[in-house]
Amino acid sequence: MTAGSATRVGDREATAARLLKSSLDHSYEPSIDIDWSAPLVDGLWGVPEHRVSLYGTDLWDTLSDEQKRTLSIHELCSVARIGLWFEMILMQMLLRYSYDRDPRSRHIQYALVEIADECRHSIMFAKMNAQCGVPDYRPRRVTHELGRFFKAVATGPAMFAGTLFVEEILDQLQREAMRDETVQPLTRMVNKIHVTEEARHVRYAREELVRLMPKVNAAERALANYLTARIAHVVATNLIHRDVYASVGIDPAVGYRTAQANPHHQEMMRWSARKLVPFLREQRLIGGPTEYLWRKAHLI
Repeated sequence: MTAGSATRVGDREATAARLLKSSLDHSYEPSIDIDWSAPLVDGLWGVPEHRVSLYGTDLWDTLSDEQKRTLSIHELCSVARIGLWFEMILMQMLLRYSYDRDPRSRHIQYALVEIADECRHSIMFAKMNAQCGVPDYRPRRVTHELGRFFKAVATGPAMFAGTLFVEEILDQLQREAMRDETVQPLTRMVNKIHVTEEARHVRYAREELVRLMPKVNAAERALANYLTARIAHVVATNLIHRDVYASVGIDPAVGYRTAQANPHHQEMMRWSARKLVPFLREQRLIGGPTEYLWRKAHLI
């Protein structure tokens, strides 16, 4: 057990060896393992109905069943697009991390495997969005530039904690959807691939974060606390792009405000972060003034 932490971690090289073996045994090639020629199935959802951001609101009740399912497809692709945006950030951070370290170590070899995984995931999300025929729900300009800032300054604890936030909230949503037969087969297969491979990425990041935290000083901890809160707030509030509402004739500003104020959507955000928040508190990466950002994003 690492000093000062209740979370058990293994030897860095032993963990990496297991993750490398698992990657050989349980990995996918989305270009082959997904039938990209299959059309979407009429009557099925992009995400489970109760996970659509307007679910439970008066505005939701004004939509036809077809409009509700259309919105769910657009929200699926919005979430995938923010995931793709962050995976590009993560690949750059992992390359920088690996550049300074010994590539003979299994730990760094696994970092390179993770980069390869994330590259395939990014292509998979891009192909899914193209298959669904939606606009490119790229992050708004300010968010895009904040991502550029984060990838430039986030190292060590901030890199691993920020990565965990994005990977774990997506994991919770995708685990639920991949088992839901009301959801499109394309959604379920994309989610199955992502969940299987991201489980290894989460293990890698969690263990490394636990190893790092006892070694940081107060200033480094404060910076990691702030950067983690900032990326959590940015991602959570941009998970559903405001332009998705135009797909069903709703003014984007009205749709976005309604979703952000929707108690059901707020509870979904807390639900998606429910396993991560206690862990980050344990690492002292949630708490103090920056907790405001977590609350503002309805994550706690």
